[in-house]
Amino acid sequence: MEANPDDLLVLLAVSRSAKFTTAAQVLGLNHTTVSRRIAALEKALGGRVLSRAAGGWELTELGAQAAMVAEQVETAVRALGPSGRPPDPVTGVVRMTATDGFSAYIAAPAVAKLRRDHPGLSVEIVTVTRRALQQRSGLDIEVVVGEPQVHRAEAFRLGEYVLGMYASRSYLMENGTPDSVESLTTHPLVYFVDSMLQVDDLDAPRRLVPAMRDGVSSTNVFVHVEATRAGAGIGFLPCFMGDRHDDLVRLLPEQFAERLPYWMVLRPDSMRRPAVAAVVQAVREEVTANRESLLGRGRTPSIAP
Repeated sequence: MEANPDDLLVLLAVSRSAKFTTAAQVLGLNHTTVSRRIAALEKALGGRVLSRAAGGWELTELGAQAAMVAEQVETAVRALGPSGRPPDPVTGVVRMTATDGFSAYIAAPAVAKLRRDHPGLSVEIVTVTRRALQQRSGLDIEVVVGEPQVHRAEAFRLGEYVLGMYASRSYLMENGTPDSVESLTTHPLVYFVDSMLQVDDLDAPRRLVPAMRDGVSSTNVFVHVEATRAGAGIGFLPCFMGDRHDDLVRLLPEQFAERLPYWMVLRPDSMRRPAVAAVVQAVREEVTANRESLLGRGRTPSIAP
């Protein structure tokens, strides 16, 4: 029995979303029809094309081979568009995760620029600060802090960024300006919730100033920035975020300039999709364009009050 091209396209939709319900919505079908199409494809191919994973469904080895053929079918169908107007291969949904600051100041501008030339592209950005996943069904791109230990994935170093100690001018006027590492211990720290921090590379404040007590803690770096601006304490912030605010002063830059790498992780099959390859390239270019600000060289050093 030969595989039905329509069933192959259903498999492709499921592989991109990891869920039957989402694939059904994209294809304009119901969940039962998607399930029936997958069953028919497995019968035609003589084996399982999908297996259960933590985040939904992922391709088996046979399924990955079938998905490659499905992509060729999809490309051929798009080529039947209006004459004289070649189809844009950079279309469809690309799903990525990245840290809060990277998502806002690197990924979002990169995607916005890309979509001007490719309006059929849709990018879903989920903000998380965690280690790279071992199972990434339905996820095309991850951006993480620190070198990932992953299997069945491609990983490469994107660039680096620097974190520093910051305080608001009003806070320093009221509480004095720390002039040494030891003097920081009398001030509250604004940073991640220690018990919920999943990335070992981000433990610098507890390592460098272990006696510094927590003031405001959050899993979101934008909360760190705003709490620091509001005078909640001294924030350990990415310089490319802290330097955007003239009301923040960077403290002790010689002692506190924690340099950390951003890494990108991709599913092995993701880069075969033109849309994913285009997003990857756009993000890399945005990182390069923002290299100075990422490294804390984005503005003239602040002068404390």
